[in-house]
Amino acid sequence: MTARVRGDAPRRNRPGRKELERVLLESGVLCSDWAPTFAAVDRAAFLPELMWPYDMGSRVSVPVDRREDPDAWYAAADSDVPIVTQWDDGAHRGPSPGKLSTSSSSMPSVVYALLHDLDVAEGMRVLDIGTGTGETAGALAHRLGSGNVTTVEVDGTVSAAAHERLCGLGLCPEVVVGDGFEGHLGSAPYDRILATVGIRRVPPAWIRQLRPGGVILAPWGTSFGNGDAMVRLEVEGEAAVGSFTRCVEFMKLRAQRGPAVDHGGYLAAGPLEDAERSTTPLTEEEIVTGPFTDLPFVLGLRVPHCRQAVADRREGARPVWFYGLTDRSWACVMFRGGERHASVWQSGPRRLWDEVAGVYRWWRERGSPDVTRFGLTVDADGRQHAWLDDPAHERWPVQHDA
Repeated sequence: MTARVRGDAPRRNRPGRKELERVLLESGVLCSDWAPTFAAVDRAAFLPELMWPYDMGSRVSVPVDRREDPDAWYAAADSDVPIVTQWDDGAHRGPSPGKLSTSSSSMPSVVYALLHDLDVAEGMRVLDIGTGTGETAGALAHRLGSGNVTTVEVDGTVSAAAHERLCGLGLCPEVVVGDGFEGHLGSAPYDRILATVGIRRVPPAWIRQLRPGGVILAPWGTSFGNGDAMVRLEVEGEAAVGSFTRCVEFMKLRAQRGPAVDHGGYLAAGPLEDAERSTTPLTEEEIVTGPFTDLPFVLGLRVPHCRQAVADRREGARPVWFYGLTDRSWACVMFRGGERHASVWQSGPRRLWDEVAGVYRWWRERGSPDVTRFGLTVDADGRQHAWLDDPAHERWPVQHDA
């Protein structure tokens, strides 16, 4: 079933949009079965007049206003970049970026990779967690029919705007204001649940609201850093089991954003001059691998209740901090160019750097496995176990922070 989409056809045939379609098709991200949906469901139709495209290189958002510069606005809409559409849960005003991005339009390459991984078929019912602009719900409604799609958004203002845009295009999925962590029982059972917000725990409600053999596809991560990995879980009895597919980075479900870190509070509890001092032969290049890489995700899996903060390099030195999230333990490693060994300071009940270095060695001893070799098992009560290669062999509980 494919829905017809209302709209201005010449607008959808913009050269920039055609070029984006070509790039996505040639890269294999946009598959032939989703190509008609990409052609019909225009990302630009879901974007506000003032938005903030995110530069993946500089990791900076810049305001673009269609009323002031329509060419730049459409160029951004037709680019494979994430676009921030809300700051600070809607409290932010004005054109400059806010403090925390809280709603966005995901990169088109990510959207269509997820839709491919979701593996839908005609007649399936899908629950979309995190409506945002409404584009993903619109794509699902176009492919499956509006009556088979439910989308949930916690922010009433964001939900209302998405609903208006969807209805204006003749796409009418069920649009619900609510906590996506609870799913939406009213339209269950579903064949698929797709989340486009990062989670720390897979909600038991999602498992209960899926049919046997149903699939959950969600960005899953820990408090170690901002990065996630997509996990694809299949319901088996009262549990869900599956593997991670790729490194990603999504805004977090509001209830699972993770605790804030008060750097000064840690140093007040354990001053630098009182910390245990040592050195490490591990290098900055080994430990600081950057976004969308495997190591930070693996460290988060194996070092519980810990957050990493990588500072900017100054005068040839870069400090990397680790904070315990259940006590005031902390560690700092100072990498300096030209020095064979980095200086280490550790304080508190835990020796966080020793834990991180131990997990790094564990990872290297197993051939530096990427995220696709790891998986997750979630039982009916929400208890989670991660595993390497096989859920029946090397596995361990995943501990989460409040």
